[in-house]
Amino acid sequence: MEIFGGFMVMMSIISLFLAVVWLIMPFVVFAVKGKQDRAVELLEGIDKRLAVLESRIPAMAPVAVSMAEPVPAVQQSDAPDVCKSVSAEPASEADCS
Repeated sequence: MEIFGGFMVMMSIISLFLAVVWLIMPFVVFAVKGKQDRAVELLEGIDKRLAVLESRIPAMAPVAVSMAEPVPAVQQSDAPDVCKSVSAEPASEADCS
């Protein structure tokens, strides 16, 4: 009869575990459902904002770049002076000449 005693203890532990899970499960389901509803609301908001941006794209006029005007070249006076710049490593004399 000892076999039935151990079996009953094991079944009691399993049934206690299932009862706890049975009591907790509705709260878990409702928490996940709330998070899912919030995610759906966020996606709908993103979709509306994206639709507004897509509707504004055809209204934008393309920017025409004229190749007739040359781009001014950087002059020597506009270039940063490496020798006068403050840095962690001093510039070598080859860089300054």
